Formats: sequence, structure tokens, C-alpha cells
Amino acid sequence: MLQQILRNMYIDPDLLAELNEEQKQILFYKMREEQTRRWSEWDANLDKVESKMKIKAKRDNSKHIQWLRGADGDVWVWIMGDAHGDKPYEQISEELMAERARHQAQEEAEEQWKQKEAEIKKKFRDAMAKEKARIVAEKWKVEIEDRKAAKLMEKMFQEELKKREDEERRKGEEQIRQREEQRAEELYLSLKRAQQQSHRNDNEEEVWQALLRRSKAADEERKHKARRARAEYHRQSLRAIQKGKVAGLSNLFQTASLNNAQESRLESNSAAPLVKLQAPVGTSLEQPSRPISRDVIVRWFKEEQLPRGAGMETSTGAIAPWFHGIISREAAEELLMNKSEGTFLVRISEKIWGYTLSYRQQSGFKHFLVDASGGFYSFLGVDPNRHATLTDLIDFHKEEVITSSGGELLVEPCGQVKNPPDYSMLFN
Repeated sequence: MLQQILRNMYIDPDLLAELNEEQKQILFYKMREEQTRRWSEWDANLDKVESKMKIKAKRDNSKHIQWLRGADGDVWVWIMGDAHGDKPYEQISEELMAERARHQAQEEAEEQWKQKEAEIKKKFRDAMAKEKARIVAEKWKVEIEDRKAAKLMEKMFQEELKKREDEERRKGEEQIRQREEQRAEELYLSLKRAQQQSHRNDNEEEVWQALLRRSKAADEERKHKARRARAEYHRQSLRAIQKGKVAGLSNLFQTASLNNAQESRLESNSAAPLVKLQAPVGTSLEQPSRPISRDVIVRWFKEEQLPRGAGMETSTGAIAPWFHGIISREAAEELLMNKSEGTFLVRISEKIWGYTLSYRQQSGFKHFLVDASGGFYSFLGVDPNRHATLTDLIDFHKEEVITSSGGELLVEPCGQVKNPPDYSMLFN
């Protein structure tokens, strides 16, 4: 089951919900290790392809950056606002925005004044030409004997036009100056809003970075817990092998106690080949990945598990007091409700080819999936402890805790309360 999950990099949500927290941590850590192994393999293959195609640039031709260094030999860094005499950042920012707004408003005002000046010159040039034409047409110079008087009248008219032109120019300049001030204020407010929006974006970036740091810290904590759990199971497995209570066909830890280097390699390398186990006699190689009905589960138990003594006491051959049939999680918790801490039962799982060990702890209940699909019995997600029989697994954890964090020891079996018992269909 574990090999299939790592191969597909997927676990059914219903199955995941059945795992306890420590099993989830170990399983997720193994999946992360497998992802890292696949990525490293893919990256190495990509480097080989790029090298053959000569895509990578030569190191001799690569660009380099040489940092300016201070008197202490470290990279020289100037932080605006921290040096002696530096203005505060807020003041510099305000001055730059005001200067930028004023400069842009001046450019716009100059362009407007050029247009206004052209309009004024054209207006009075046309007026002067029209007046001269009228004078010529009426032959004022011919009719007036005193040519000096005619010249004086013309000069007076020119002065009057000049005065009117200057007055209109003054008004135009005042209007453009007011527009320039108004435009500078508008541009300043626009820049101020853009700066505030940038600050909001910076705050959002800081919040995102804080979330990212917490996520990484949580990931490291999960990794640490998973490694600690694996080390504890490793220790338990070695003790179990020494006691002769774990199936001897598993060669995963046969040389671990004699070779620390190999132990370190197995601990750090998730890509190490998993042990392939031979299916027991009568096991169908075409068996689906999970049970599809109760009838299929009953047939599986009768054909494959009964011949292996599943649910039986080794010494007497009687049905073990902790064994139950196909009952739900809720039914198991109801049976354990008023029991003391350490009371347990084993029920047939509807999620995997195996069983669920339900355990009564002080603050509630725990449920551990027991995988029986590979010819041995082990908790799903914890590969080292492989027991030859289901009873061996139970007896082993009467002396050794199931998880190092929970300290679960199997103390008292929880038996049947109904007649006929809930496993009656399995033995008919």
C-alpha cells in the first residue's frame, strides 16, 4: 500500500482521514522525499541534455559583479536617512513629489502661454490692419489738410490698441498662473495617492512574506517530527528484531545495527529501493487497490487471513478477545467510551486490505490503520515494523509504544458486548 502511494504520489482522502497525525507526518515526509528524488533526477537529466546541445554558456565568458567595499572590507552600503545630515525619507519623498508636480505644471503653463500669445498677436494685428484699411478707404489723409493731425490720430489709436493688448496679456498671464498652481496641486495629490497605494502594496508583501515564513517554519516542524518518529520506529524495529518479535524476512534493518553508515544512508535517502515481499499463497495478484464491498472483504478474510491465523490467539487458536468484525469507527468508539486508558480493539477496515486498531486514550480515541496487503502486518506509513501475524503486532505493542509522542501501550482488550458477536459472519 505504501509503495503504491509513493508510486502514484496520491492518497485517497477517505484513507487519509483514517490515519493518525504521526502516520500522516511520516507519510507526507516520505512523499516529499520522493518528490525531491524525482526532481533531482529530472534536473540532472536536463543538465546532461543542455551540456550535449552546448546551450550553457562557458564560465569564462560569464558576466561578473564587483561590489564596492568600505574601509572595514565589507560591501559598502549607504542607507538613505541613516547617514549624518540626511533628510528623513518622508521629507525627501514629499520634496521630490512637489518638485516633480511643479516642473510638470510649468511645462504645461509654458505651452498654454505660447498658444495665448499667438492668439493675442493675431487678434491685434488683424485689428490694426482693419483700421488702416478703413483709414485708407475713407481717404482721411486726403480730406484732412493737416497731415500731422492725421499722424497724431494714428499714433493715438496705436497706443490705445497697445494698452488694450497689454491688459489682455496681463489677464491671460494671470489665468495661466492660476491654472499652473491648480495643476501642480492636482499632480501632487495624484503622486501622493500613488505613493500610498505603493505603501499598501508593500504592506501586503510584508504580510505575504510573514505567512510564507510561518508556512516554512511549520513545514520544518513537520519534517522534524516525521524524522523523530521514523528514528523512534527504527529503534523499535531493531529492538523487535533482537527480541524475535518482528518478521525476519524483512531485510531493511538486518545490518543496520552493525553498519552506522548504511543506517545514515537509509535515513536520508528516500530513493532507496523498498523491500519487495512475496504475496502469500492464495493472494490474488489482480486484487484491487482497496475493498469495494463488504462481501469482498468477507471473502478476502476467509480466503487469505484465516489461513494465516488473523484474529486468533497463537497459543490456544481461539478468537482473540480484542478482535472484532467489520464495524465502523463510531461503533468502535462507543465500545471504548467508558473504558480506561490503554483499552483497545482491532476491527476489519473498509478502507484498505487490513485492519484498524482503535485505542482509548485519556482525552479521546486514536485509530491506527494496519496494512496487511504485503504478506505482513504493519502500521500504514511506518515501513520498518513488519510482523508475521496480527497477534505478533498486538503483543509487540503491549511492551513497546506505538508512537513516541503519544506513548500508546496496549493494556486491556475490549471484547464483545453483543450476541452473536460482530465477527460471526467471518467464521461461518
